[in-house]
Amino acid sequence: MRPLEGKVAIVTGGARGIGFAIATRLADEGGSVVISDLNQEAVDDAARKLTEKGLSAIAVRADVASSDDVKAMVAATLTQWGRVDILVNNAGITRDGLLLRMKDEDWDAVISVNLKGSYHCIKAVLPLMSKQRSGRIVSISSIAGVMGNAGQANYAASKAALIGLTKTVAREYASRGITVNAVAPGFIDTAMTAPLSPAVREGLLKEIPLARLGSPEDIAHAVLFLSSDQAGYITGQVIHVNGGMLM
Repeated sequence: MRPLEGKVAIVTGGARGIGFAIATRLADEGGSVVISDLNQEAVDDAARKLTEKGLSAIAVRADVASSDDVKAMVAATLTQWGRVDILVNNAGITRDGLLLRMKDEDWDAVISVNLKGSYHCIKAVLPLMSKQRSGRIVSISSIAGVMGNAGQANYAASKAALIGLTKTVAREYASRGITVNAVAPGFIDTAMTAPLSPAVREGLLKEIPLARLGSPEDIAHAVLFLSSDQAGYITGQVIHVNGGMLM
């Protein structure tokens, strides 16, 4: 039997990039997956790609910064499958700029999606997981949240705070059989890193001992492990997936 057979997972920001790789990996291993993202057409397309492969997936458009949207997303999951076993907080945005030039609205937008969005999602699934006496919550942090990154004060702050949120919820709900962990990607080859110039990319590669950018699948593998029974004694941890850039 596949390790996630009978399990139901919600993946936010799941329409493309790392999120879609995670959704695909969880579905490949038997999970029924709710793919959530801001754009209805994108989530529909992502879910269709999985169902055409014979995998179990539905699309639910949601803005995680909206508590009402998140509640509706969870309600749709319950209507479809009656339970939530896994939550992957992957939805995230960037609004880069040096701190003195950063606009208040860019700070607020990043914190609202990356941090408050995860708070909304965790809060929405905890009662269900508590009743089941089991659950897996995995939040996607970032290497920037651990070591900082020039021009990303808002993003780094949101991802660092997400680690604190992860550890706190892990302590609060361990007694209910719920594990709460984070994955901190390094520089991953996605649309977010695509605009990097060849010179910047070459400079990055010199800082990564494994000498390559990560793939979305590298992150998906870590999320799958933390979502599985094999990780049942791991909680409150940050798994770094960065090719050795941060040790």
